[in-house]
Amino acid sequence: MKTILKSRLFIQLLLILSLSLGAMNCFAGTQVLFKTTKGDFVVELDDDKAPKTVENFLGYVKSNFYSDTIFHRVINGFMVQGGGFTKDMQQKTTRAPIDIESQNGLKNYKYTIAMARTSDPNSATSQFFINVKDNAMLDYPSRDGFGYTVFGKVISGTATIDEIKFAPTTVRNRMSDVPTEPITIISATVQK
Repeated sequence: MKTILKSRLFIQLLLILSLSLGAMNCFAGTQVLFKTTKGDFVVELDDDKAPKTVENFLGYVKSNFYSDTIFHRVINGFMVQGGGFTKDMQQKTTRAPIDIESQNGLKNYKYTIAMARTSDPNSATSQFFINVKDNAMLDYPSRDGFGYTVFGKVISGTATIDEIKFAPTTVRNRMSDVPTEPITIISATVQK
């Protein structure tokens, strides 16, 4: 009798575990593969917690907007930023800005991806940044009362991000922290 009960319990546990794993796979976020001149990395987006931001970002990805843009702002110990400038430092034309979603519970932890913006909290367009350390000062509500919208995380290729953050930088076109050698996004494509 004990053997039968143990077997039933074991089967029930396996069933619960398999259902849980299946549910986790169903809710896995969209993944985007970035190919860069420093290597590749993949970000997984949080479609549930930042739906407008993810929709906006994927619109740029699907239109090939990020192809041949650069990481134009690199600050080791802070973040690497890209998605808005060409190799010759020309800012690309974007769609209208989106509303901020920084109150979604996601934090600016190391290797998370967030939207860049101006002092206007609702000014994010195409530019994004990847945190290269935990940046709690960027979390909602931050000093400005708004914070920065985190909408995903790097799930593979963190070595590429680490290589980018060590790039030597200079001042170019009145912008500081620009890599001396362009770090180009060759392509960004949806993986799943």
